[in-house]
Amino acid sequence: MSLFPVLRKSAIALAMLGTVGAGVVVSPVAFADAVVSIPMTKDSQAKVTPDEAIQRLKEGNARFLSGTMLKRDLISQTKTAGSQGQFPFVSIVSCIDSRSDPALVFDQGIGDMFTARVAGNIVNEDILGSLEYASKVAGSKAIVVVGHTHCGAVKGACDNVKMGNLTALIEKIAPAVKATPNVHGDDRSSKNHHFVDAAAETNVRMTVKSILDKSPVLKEMVDKGQIKVIGAMHDVETGKVDFLN
Repeated sequence: MSLFPVLRKSAIALAMLGTVGAGVVVSPVAFADAVVSIPMTKDSQAKVTPDEAIQRLKEGNARFLSGTMLKRDLISQTKTAGSQGQFPFVSIVSCIDSRSDPALVFDQGIGDMFTARVAGNIVNEDILGSLEYASKVAGSKAIVVVGHTHCGAVKGACDNVKMGNLTALIEKIAPAVKATPNVHGDDRSSKNHHFVDAAAETNVRMTVKSILDKSPVLKEMVDKGQIKVIGAMHDVETGKVDFLN
């Protein structure tokens, strides 16, 4: 179910977002002139389930891949969110890679998602605290850890790079590299992009586990069905995001 309010042609815009009404699904392409002008509200956020939050991301990525991204009045969204508050439906933990921008690849607007970005999409107590705020206080319904192909931070971990403060960050990714079996031969360096991508996926899975292991607050919310915490991999060559089981 789509819950975005709109400034004009509201019924059309809701259909554009994939709303199912009376058993009828309306094609989003048919309503390409609709404009989403108001961000997620407190009421609409409250109606989103964890599964629906993840489905919104899947639908957004499908729009991104097909070139049918929603038209948004970003200034209007800015003014509304700025004056009335933010009510994002999802929290994203992703890499800083310039090719993997969550708001773009998931086709979301201002006020729709919390985003924590750090090289290698890892978590520490600061990010965990941020996610706890996003979920427990601000009402976000899902946490998605998004890794990506050709990740430079993972390549650095594969090659055991040492450089300033980057060294400590790389050490946090190293366990994922160590836990990844050989792929396409026994080359475990950054030269083997198959291994790098496999290690990036392992890193995502380990980050998801780390969130649940290190945050009793979030683990309790998961156990109660209030939120979901999952991983995903973004292919920077195609733009496609695959969600992990």
